[in-house]
This record gives sequence, structure tokens and C-alpha cells, in this order.
Amino acid sequence: MNGVDPGRLDDQQLIKELETIHRTRHSTLLHGSNDALRAHNDRMAQLEGEYLRRHPRRSVAGGRTRAGARERGTTGT
Repeated sequence: MNGVDPGRLDDQQLIKELETIHRTRHSTLLHGSNDALRAHNDRMAQLEGEYLRRHPRRSVAGGRTRAGARERGTTGT
């Protein structure tokens, strides 16, 4: 595993790691090697999984649901 085990990060460190990995995502996708992209995917899944484990009842914006998307007419069909 690359980086500190997400379970050992405090909330502030976890958020900082998530912000960093999301900021570098596009560049890694476009220009990273297959190994770099695989490592990025794995690390992002670990960090996001830890966030979701800690915050199972996080608030969800209505527009970020399927029903909200249908109301906006952006179902993609």
C-alpha cells in the first residue's frame, strides 16, 4: 500500500489526502502509466472508503441523486 493506512489518519488528515488525490486525478488519468493509474485508483478507493465508513450518514445533495438528475433532465438518454 502507498501512503499511511487511511484508518490511522485523523479527520483533518483524511480530508487533506482526499483533496490531494482528487486534485491529481485528471493528470494521472491523462498522463500516468498504467501502474500509476492503478495505484491512484487503489489509494483513492481506500481513502474514499474510509471517509464513507466514518460518515455513513453524510448529507446528500438532492441534485446528486438519480431523482435529482431526472428532474434536471440530464439522464443521458
